Parts: sequence; structure tokens; C-alpha cells
Amino acid sequence: MSGAWASAGNVGGFAAKAEALGYDSLWTFQRLLVAADQHLDPVYRSVLDPLVALSFAAARTQRVRLGVAVVNLPFVSPVYLAKQAASLDVLSAGRFDLGLGIGWSPVEFAASGAGSERRGPRTEEFLAVLRTLWADEVSTFDGEFYTVPPARMRPQPAQRPGPPVLLGGTAPAALRRAGRLADGWISRSGQNLDSIADDIATVRDAAAEAGRDADALRVICRGVLRLGERTGRLSGTPDQVRADVEWLAAQGVTEIFYDLNWDPLVGSPDADPALATERAEEILDALRPR
Repeated sequence: MSGAWASAGNVGGFAAKAEALGYDSLWTFQRLLVAADQHLDPVYRSVLDPLVALSFAAARTQRVRLGVAVVNLPFVSPVYLAKQAASLDVLSAGRFDLGLGIGWSPVEFAASGAGSERRGPRTEEFLAVLRTLWADEVSTFDGEFYTVPPARMRPQPAQRPGPPVLLGGTAPAALRRAGRLADGWISRSGQNLDSIADDIATVRDAAAEAGRDADALRVICRGVLRLGERTGRLSGTPDQVRADVEWLAAQGVTEIFYDLNWDPLVGSPDADPALATERAEEILDALRPR
């Protein structure tokens, strides 16, 4: 969904092929814009909207789950996102997973008119609004940041009481919040995978302290993939990547998705579209589930 390979034909075609090869899920991410003087990795320079891309993929698939990692909640209204998520869940027959983050790009905060203060309390209210809109016959909410007068939102999601909500973040407070409030935690692209077990333990400990079933939480790893030279986890040969996936499972990761967009031959807007597509197809085949 990023760079040269993010065409209409590829979004639908790769979704269908991934499902046919036995992959369990398809994932997108959000990047609204990049400042003119901001030097970010090529993966961020040209990015499709994550929910539009998932809707496109939903129309070409039947089984595979559809996840976003993540929508940055300060930039959107919880009521509008609740409507989008419910609609996508209905149209995909209950296959949607909603990942939420708190954002980090100053230009996106400025352009969205969002504030970066008190993001923890804002996240808690955001989740409460989503859940009342998805689950209650008549929804209402009166908080510090959000207000919902008594109202009904229809149609409700296919999944009851709503799509799973997964939280990102790596700060201790964010990890604990995921354990207390969410259905799971999503690691970020810059995650130090060698120490991911410590972060998972923080999430699960917080869940247990809140009286929740810590073992039921999902732990999704955003796997930044770099086939070729071995430079760290999820790099090198396909066999080395598979070994890393097994190691991550032993650390407590329950799901991993390969982010091909970080490959500069795939996700850069300057890459040759035909060669980017060919490279992505090779990776998809090389790492297909056994």
C-alpha cells in the first residue's frame, strides 16, 4: 500500500494471492502527509489510506482477516471511525481488526488540528466511544474530550460486540494501557525485536492486574522485512526469517505480518513499478505458510 507497487491491480491482486497461498491476514498502516523539510524513509512518502485499501482488499477476498496497524486516533473523530469500522466489518463479513495509535509526526498533529497532550486519557475515552456506538442500543457518552448525545448508529458491526481493538505504543504507560483496555498489542516498525519479550510481559502483567485473561491477549508483530543481507531479526534468507518467526513465537508473539513496504525495491515511490511488483511476488512466494 506504499510506494511504487501500490496500484489498484496490486492491492486487489496481492490480497487475493495472499489468501490463496494460505496467509492469515492482510495489514495496512496510516501516514497522512510528510512535511516538505521532513526526511523520512521512502516507505512513508506515498501511502494509500488504510481503510480504503482494506475495503478494496475485502472485495477480492473471502477468508483472510483485514487489519490496520495503526490509525492514529488524535487525527480522527471516534464517531466517524466507528462508522467506517462498522461498515468495513459488515462488508467483509466480520473480518476487520482495528489497530489504534497515538501518533508521533508533528506535521500531522498540526495539519489535523490535534493536540498531543493527555493522549492517554484521550485514548481511553476514544475506546469507550467506539464501544458504545458499536454495542449499545442507544449510545451516549459525556467525557473530557468527546461527547455523544443519545443516539443510534446502524448498521452495527458483524463482530459482536465490535471489531477487536488493538493498541500500539512502546512507552511503559502505552503497554500497560494495551493490557488493561485492548484486545491486544501491536509492535511498531522500529521495535527492538530482541527485547520484545519484556514489552509483552508488561502488557500481560497489566492485563492480569486488571483482572483480565492475559493469555487471551493477541500480540501482533509488525515485521519489517529485509530479505538479502543478514542485518538483524527478519532479515537474510527466507529460512533465516522463518527461524526468527519461530523465535518470536517463543517470546510470546501470537501473530506477525511481513511489511514488504520497507523494502526499498518495493515501497519506495521512486522504484520501478514492474520490478517492485516482481520483487513483492517473489517475497510472497518465498515466505508462504507451510
